[in-house]
Amino acid sequence: MHNEGVTLTNEHWQAIIHNDSSYDSKFFYAVKSTGVFCRPSCKSRIPNKNNVRIFHHAEQALSENFRPCKRCKPNGLTLPNEEWVEQIKEYIEKHFDEALTLDILAEMCHGSPFHLQRTFKKMTAISPIEYIQQFRIVKAAEHLLHTNQPIKEISTAVGIENPEYFATLFKKKTGFTPTEYRKKNEMKERYNNEFLQK
Repeated sequence: MHNEGVTLTNEHWQAIIHNDSSYDSKFFYAVKSTGVFCRPSCKSRIPNKNNVRIFHHAEQALSENFRPCKRCKPNGLTLPNEEWVEQIKEYIEKHFDEALTLDILAEMCHGSPFHLQRTFKKMTAISPIEYIQQFRIVKAAEHLLHTNQPIKEISTAVGIENPEYFATLFKKKTGFTPTEYRKKNEMKERYNNEFLQK
C-alpha cells in the first residue's frame, strides 16, 4: 500500500515546524533518514524537509516500515524497547564520527535522555556513551591496522577531536596505546607473511 499520492504541502510543513497539535488528527509525518513517524505536535528536532513523507493514517506509515516515535506515540503505538535500542545503535554506527551526546541521541531517536539512557543500559548492560566509545575504538583499530594514517587523523576520523584523550581511551579499552597496537599487529603480520613464504 504505497502512499505516494500525499504531497507535503506548505500547510503540512508549517504544522510540523510549529508543533501544531490541531493537525494531530489530520496527518502523520515520517522522516526517511530516521525511519520514524510522528504526530505534527511532536517536539523532536525539525527534520530536513526533503526527508519528510506525509500519511493520513498510522497504518500506512507502518506498512512502509516506518516505526512509531517513542516521544509522541502516534496513534497510541509504541516501539518495543528492543527495536528502539537497535535504532539507537544504528544511529550511533552511522554517525560515530560526529559529536554525539546523550541529548543528541535522544533528540534524533525521539525519546528523553533519561529514558534513553535507562532503556539502553537495561537492554545492553552498557550506557549509550560506552557503546559509542567501544564502537569508535573498534573503528580506530581498523584504521590502525589497515592504513598508515597518523594517530591524530584517526582520532578525528572516529569522532574524537582530542588525540590525547583518544590515546588514553584506546589504552583503557585495549590495553595498548594506538602506537603499540599498530606495531604489535605489524610484527604479527610480518611474522605470518614470513611463515607463509617458507
